[in-house]
Amino acid sequence: MTRLTTAQALVRFLARQHTERDGRRQRLIGATWGIFGHGNVAGIGQALVEHGEEMPYFQGRNEQSMVHAAVGYARQSNRLSAHAVTTSIGPGATNLVTGAALATVNRLPVLLLPGDVFATRPADPVLQQLEVPYAGEMSVNDCLRPVSKYFDRIHRPEALVPAALAAMRVLTDPAETGAVTLALPQDVQAEAYDWPEEFFAERVWRVRRPSPDEGELDAAAAVIGRAARPLIVAGGGVKYSGAQEALASLASLTGIPVASTQAGKGSLRHDHPQDVGAIGHTGTAVADHLARTADVVLGVGTRWTDFTTASGTLFTHPGVRFVNLNIAAFDSHKLAALPLVTDAREGLEQLHALLDPHHVTDDYAREYAEEKLRWEARVTAAYAAPDEAVPTQAQVLGVLDTLVTGDDILINAAGSLPGDLHKLWRTRSGDQYHVEYGYSCMGYEIPAALGVCLAAPGRPVWALVGDGTYLMNPTEIVTAVQERIPLKLVILQNHGYASIGGLSESVGGERYGTDYRFRAPDGTFTGAPLPVDLAANAESLGMRVLRARTIRDLREALAEARAATVPTCVYTETKTADTVSGPPPAQAWWDVPVAETSTRPSAVKAREEYDRHVTARRRHL
Repeated sequence: MTRLTTAQALVRFLARQHTERDGRRQRLIGATWGIFGHGNVAGIGQALVEHGEEMPYFQGRNEQSMVHAAVGYARQSNRLSAHAVTTSIGPGATNLVTGAALATVNRLPVLLLPGDVFATRPADPVLQQLEVPYAGEMSVNDCLRPVSKYFDRIHRPEALVPAALAAMRVLTDPAETGAVTLALPQDVQAEAYDWPEEFFAERVWRVRRPSPDEGELDAAAAVIGRAARPLIVAGGGVKYSGAQEALASLASLTGIPVASTQAGKGSLRHDHPQDVGAIGHTGTAVADHLARTADVVLGVGTRWTDFTTASGTLFTHPGVRFVNLNIAAFDSHKLAALPLVTDAREGLEQLHALLDPHHVTDDYAREYAEEKLRWEARVTAAYAAPDEAVPTQAQVLGVLDTLVTGDDILINAAGSLPGDLHKLWRTRSGDQYHVEYGYSCMGYEIPAALGVCLAAPGRPVWALVGDGTYLMNPTEIVTAVQERIPLKLVILQNHGYASIGGLSESVGGERYGTDYRFRAPDGTFTGAPLPVDLAANAESLGMRVLRARTIRDLREALAEARAATVPTCVYTETKTADTVSGPPPAQAWWDVPVAETSTRPSAVKAREEYDRHVTARRRHL
């Protein structure tokens, strides 16, 4: 037996957990992020001091940001390694909720260790305690229940043993993973207990690669083999399984074109003959045309969000059938699909064996190849710009496109950039494209980039943000400076919420409240742009900053930032794109309900357009 506090025992336990897949072993919990307050400083904080040689620690500036950093690390690690996040009680704990929701929505593992109020209640209420008259055991940490895949509150030291093991099980389950919360009452954290030595033994959690059911596999292969116009939709599960090569092999064998979701983009390189780019509302013309005419759709590792299905209006072939290859049975049954519950790599390899030597018709292959070439010409046109021009957002991506290799990793999450990236970006490696669009969380990019840098040291990591996102959450720049993490930050200044401004205009909202401008005499925000200098702000936080006004400036600044060994920011003001310099418009619809009654012409017109689109919605039964 070993006598330790509960917090000391937890830290020692976490340091001895490992995952293993395909014979490769790594630490499950690679580090702990923390901000200390009275609810965790004497517990987890002291334990990290006591066992500092076993558990690396990173000092965060915002609790939500710490979760984003942990999520970025987990995603780059293909969910095989994760980080823990510790906070005090009160606002420190509730600040975790947004990050936890993001992790769970995106099926990414993160361990949350918020402090909690006294289990023994010697003082009641304590500082920051939420009093609930009908439930004395409830605290603010209960806000984390609906956004956690596993939640437990450790009321007694000995309760940590089953709870910690259950937490590791969920973190390492590829079908169930997400945010895992162990709420730790502050008195229990500091309480000593005699722990069995077996609790601290090295433990390996093998990440499963379940094979498909033979009947499901045969049925799936039969349906795909009879298809005249099959389409594969690659989701994030392809990447997390490490199934890129298996997908490329199946696509090459059969000639079936492959479209990708936001999470799945990069499953094939952009120049693979069967890659037809992004699908859905932010998709390419070729991928969305193929989706509309497909008679069989094989979804691999996708959860079929409304952006992917164009809110149920994209797959319009009258007899279309879906086959969903997914490790989660929940996702496999969506769209009334034939389920194929299996690991993505295992399933694709076994489909390959059954479909060999099946191939789509030459006419179908020629059709999508020619459409792909036409789309590439549109991308090139959106990227093109003279050296002296002030860049559009798409042209910024075009300049970056000329500089990066397969080593570079691009991170984005919200605003208009995800749409431009999904449609335009030419992925060069399986993990280059890192766009968090399950939760589309503004403020994710900078802290997530830190996590990615820690998971992929030595690789250029770019956080691409607009001014709205930057103002939401720039604080982890300080952490990048403190840890000398060579983050490359690109700030695009367009003076407002450009994405929602465009959406507002299209649904009759007239861009109300979406521009960062002074209030005009009529009460609207239509005055001069606000005199906010984001470059100076980033510089004040310790970053090296390069300002770029023209395309030439931008090319030089991005090249310098790419070579930099310290955190470096490239700042540029972007101009509004015209029909030539802008990216192609949306190739599929997205359902954002419009006011059914209005006296304003813009809203009336928008409702007419909405009613036209909504009639195309289809329930696949």
